[in-house]
Amino acid sequence: MEALTILLIAIGLSMDTFAVSLGIGTSQRCNSLRSSLRLIWHLSLFQGGLTLAGWAAGATVQRYLANYDHWIIFALLLFVGGRMLKEGFDPNHDNSQGSDPSRGATLILLSVATSLDATAVGLSLAIMRLNVIFSILTIWLATVIFAAIGLLTGNSLGKRFGKRMEILGGLILIAIGVRVLVEHLVLLPAIS
Repeated sequence: MEALTILLIAIGLSMDTFAVSLGIGTSQRCNSLRSSLRLIWHLSLFQGGLTLAGWAAGATVQRYLANYDHWIIFALLLFVGGRMLKEGFDPNHDNSQGSDPSRGATLILLSVATSLDATAVGLSLAIMRLNVIFSILTIWLATVIFAAIGLLTGNSLGKRFGKRMEILGGLILIAIGVRVLVEHLVLLPAIS
């Protein structure tokens, strides 16, 4: 039963990574093997690393992050998604000349935005006394798989539908940010 719980947690954590990878794939700026592997590596590294950090830090880190993590995620995804929208609507913008999301600040922003909730999961792992090594490896592997599927799917859609898919990718990133914000500001206080 413990393995099933960990697998479901890993899949749940990987859904944002899948959606972000899908959005990036549609932009056609991360379609080489090298950039795809770099993006997948960083997304999964942050997901596993922040899970471990949440587990190691216990309630201390989560207590501070819980008050504003949703705002950080929203701002990061709004920024990256907004840039994708701007470039998608610009008729003079050539996708091949855009910034590579598998490098620099964009890579860090996406990695952090998709992984902040992993600190809370790490704390939960400690509270539930689940095997942390198996959990982190499962979360890492699920993130690798879902990021790869998202990139492959997005790349194929981007090739077929062009700039319209970049606009959709930007909207997906913004929608994820809005969902996280609504969950924390509206749904979670109503449950409490």
